[in-house]
Amino acid sequence: MSWRRLSLKPILFGFASTAVVSYGAYKYGQYKVSTNPPLDLFPNSSTTKLKSLDSPRYCTNISSIMPEIVDLGIEVLSSKPVIDHHTSNEFTTHKPLKEEVPQYVIYPTSTEQVSQVLKICNRERIPVVPFSGGTSIEGNFHSTRHGVVVDTSKMNKVLAINDNDLDVVVQCGVNWQKLNEDLEPYGLMFGTDCGPSGLISGMIATNASGINASRYGAMSANVISVTAVLADGTVVKTRRRPRKTSAGYNLTSLFVGSEGTLGIVTEAVVKVYPKPKSETVVVVQFPSISHATNTVAQVFRSGIQPSAIELLDANMIHCLNYGEYTSKPMLEAPTIFFKLGGINDTVVKESVKVLQSITKENDASNFKFAKNKQEQEELFSARKNALYAMTNWSRSEIDEDVKMWPTDIAVPLSQLSHVLTIINSWIKDSPFQSTIVAHAGDGNFHASIFYRDGQDDEAEKMVNKMVELGIANDGTATGEHGIGNSKRYFLQLELGENTIDMMRKIKMALDPNRILNPDKVFKIDPNDRGKH
Repeated sequence: MSWRRLSLKPILFGFASTAVVSYGAYKYGQYKVSTNPPLDLFPNSSTTKLKSLDSPRYCTNISSIMPEIVDLGIEVLSSKPVIDHHTSNEFTTHKPLKEEVPQYVIYPTSTEQVSQVLKICNRERIPVVPFSGGTSIEGNFHSTRHGVVVDTSKMNKVLAINDNDLDVVVQCGVNWQKLNEDLEPYGLMFGTDCGPSGLISGMIATNASGINASRYGAMSANVISVTAVLADGTVVKTRRRPRKTSAGYNLTSLFVGSEGTLGIVTEAVVKVYPKPKSETVVVVQFPSISHATNTVAQVFRSGIQPSAIELLDANMIHCLNYGEYTSKPMLEAPTIFFKLGGINDTVVKESVKVLQSITKENDASNFKFAKNKQEQEELFSARKNALYAMTNWSRSEIDEDVKMWPTDIAVPLSQLSHVLTIINSWIKDSPFQSTIVAHAGDGNFHASIFYRDGQDDEAEKMVNKMVELGIANDGTATGEHGIGNSKRYFLQLELGENTIDMMRKIKMALDPNRILNPDKVFKIDPNDRGKH
């Protein structure tokens, strides 16, 4: 008798006859073998293709389930202002359709409560959108199913400051600026500085970055471990606190950038850094963007490691002048804001000398460095106020109801000048006006398009063309904002179908009922036509 026949006999004559009805089956030679989970949810392959799935089935009577959550002592709200706040923000380009708006917002205050909520939602197949600060701009937290939002913003405690280890343990709802206030007495700081309203869980979910990423990196470089609740309520901790480990899969990185599709992060251990003992800001202006980007490449090769390298194009400088964000008007030319820090004034002064020499080689027309703390704050506040400056200018000079479509493309530094030059030519030939702000040290830029009502489709075509240009130059559709539901097509263009299918396999393994942030990052429903 063959090995195959011997090994399958217990299955055939033991439980297969009943299990096939419950779980599905597949043919193995002449035999029918039961499967759990069903093959339509978890195919017998290394990847999961969209066409192999059936559409997910979700709860149609969510209101009957909410009392069970309320009885656990967890706050549940459903007023229109609360729902609206958890549905969109001022940068929303594709608002949820009427049938996609969430029905309830749930406010857990602990990991245990998040686990209790997800156990119930998974059992009843209720779609769940994790929510933290609500500042994402790619539809990351926008509902696509008529479900619930789990808002973790009330989980906002700093649990431990391990100053000698240079790490802190925080709940997911901690604001990074508030964390820096708590770290101030220790002479420490958190390195990742995205939008001021960013909370740790959302920053982890999108792998947020920011101005200081040139030196301190994005969230992926700053998260040591996470505690997360999986779709069925299981609580996992990805690792302990050492800076290095070879213990098993790197599950921490799996959650960073997963946008709440694999689990809800409730706690994290993150790195912190000593604040520079000495710091200055240098503002340098150039005849062209290529001169500016050449400077950045040479700065890195020189060994200097600025905390920030921020490039603003001439249009962005015009917005700053328009709003009088500096004491004196600036030359409207490509400009880089450098922030240099070190252990003492001597180190910083030497860095300034090296920087000045490099910029001179690249025909810099202006070189100004802050001589004191007041000048430092004034100079860099101009960069920090870029968003307010472009909003003020566009509402005054274009339309009081003007809309802005920000982009988030990143390319290798060697391609940055080439890509920005092409984009500038496209803008000049279009009906739109634009500003460019780039985290030049990372090759990450935001070319914001201003448009009026009725220009939405044309603006979207322009943005799509820009993203495709970035990808064609070995870049990415998103440097720090994430995919959400607005850039799913570009993710496939960037990484290829097999890679997306592998991601889908991981998603289905951890969340077979597809309740966590449905339809984000990639499609999970073969009937999804992308109308979100």
